Amino acid sequence: MRGMIFALIQEETTSNLADAAGDAAKDVAREPRSLFNGMSDFLEATYGYLTGPNFIGDILASVIVVFLGLLAYRVLTRGVPKVLRWRRRQRDFLDAEAVARIKRQDTAITLTRNALRYLIFTIVVLVVVSIFIKNPLPGVAGATILAAVLGFGAQSFLRDVIAGFSIVFEGQYSVGDFVEISPPQGVAGIVEELGLRMTKVRSLSGEVSYIPNGAIQGVTNYISGRQRFNVEVQLSDAGAAENVLKSLDEATELYLNPPRLAERNETDDGRVRLRIVAGILPSMDWLVEEHLVQRIKAAAGEESLAAEPLVYKVDQTNLRRVRDLLPQEAERNLPKEADKKL
Repeated sequence: MRGMIFALIQEETTSNLADAAGDAAKDVAREPRSLFNGMSDFLEATYGYLTGPNFIGDILASVIVVFLGLLAYRVLTRGVPKVLRWRRRQRDFLDAEAVARIKRQDTAITLTRNALRYLIFTIVVLVVVSIFIKNPLPGVAGATILAAVLGFGAQSFLRDVIAGFSIVFEGQYSVGDFVEISPPQGVAGIVEELGLRMTKVRSLSGEVSYIPNGAIQGVTNYISGRQRFNVEVQLSDAGAAENVLKSLDEATELYLNPPRLAERNETDDGRVRLRIVAGILPSMDWLVEEHLVQRIKAAAGEESLAAEPLVYKVDQTNLRRVRDLLPQEAERNLPKEADKKL
């Protein structure tokens, strides 16, 4: 009796397992079929859309949107500079404050152009995508995934933009300033364009460098746009002094302020001290430290030089600022002839 019951249970279990296996096999066979059916429906819908009148209408609408975007960009990029520059014509004389205002205006113009380029491009892309995607929910989901992917790949872009905002808000430099960017770039020149992501610098020899804002480690800003050098020459006779003064007129086209005599002192024993000043563009120290010094030594002669020419850089305006910051005790210790010499 027990054997019969066990046999019936075993037979029923085997039958159930066979039915389950058959159902699983049918599901496995049905799944690829449904996948192919869904792909076929998608391809048929896409083909119908591409060959239908709606696709042509969406293309025309997209072309109109792109045209309006380009037109808005042209109008805004030309109109904003005119609005910011119209007050310049009212001034005939440009003092330091006016020059600084012009630099800030030029910086605002370049920033506006860069911001408008990114803003209008983003708006046009979103409008074109909304034209082709009728159901916004899948588009929003896809845009979210795409933004997450681009966020990981565009970290340097975001770093450059954040650094650009810092440069602008902190006023580190403006368009028209002469700057020297520290290594690894090692670029010196005039800032032609300051954008949210890149800084365009033109060197004195004509090369144009595009430097990502996030890669800039340090900047030296020559706000005045020039460097003033003083050269003191000690001579043993007056004839050598005249030869030195005549040599100052040679090769003056490279100077912002050609070398000139600022002070001349003669001692009782016949020695002459000359103080020569010259103004040059930043990063052209060699023009004074090497070229001018060699010309002075050649004009004076080795026998007439009482000492090697002394070269130093001092700007009188900045000297006053430094003196204002000094404590009273340190200021009293300055030599009396400091103002006269500098």
